[in-house]
Amino acid sequence: MAGDANSPVYLVDPDSDPVLIRICGRASYQNSAPLSTFFQKMMASDRPRFTLDFSQCTTMDSTFLGIIAGAAIATRKHTSQGSLTITCLSPRNLELVRNLGLHRLADIDTETTATHPPFDLEALEGQNPVNRATMLEAHETLSGIDDSNRAKFQDVVAFLKEEQGD
Repeated sequence: MAGDANSPVYLVDPDSDPVLIRICGRASYQNSAPLSTFFQKMMASDRPRFTLDFSQCTTMDSTFLGIIAGAAIATRKHTSQGSLTITCLSPRNLELVRNLGLHRLADIDTETTATHPPFDLEALEGQNPVNRATMLEAHETLSGIDDSNRAKFQDVVAFLKEEQGD
């Protein structure tokens, strides 16, 4: 069952165009390291187009959303063909995405059910937490995309900088 403690959180089809990523269950700092690495790997392989399917995502935190924001920015910088589309958001997850300003960086498909054909999805290995540097980068990215986010995340950013000794 998706989202079960033993189930993978991120299912991907690295061969599709755009690359499909299905988020299952809770997406958070505790399990986002493999996703961050996957985005980097795809970009390095000149694969800058992504569709993120949130149809099975139950909750998400700011670190995860900051990683998504960073990926959206990177796709735009990579090439004019780069894109990141977010689809199948629940009303609560759509509200989070809009409140943080991600709708300015990514295309939001407001369909609530998957409209893409079935893909052969594989699990991203591991469910490792992101390191503090990645957490800091994620929150700085969110702070930079909307002025209201600075106040929301200033304490988190200050704490993470202090922990790193900056």
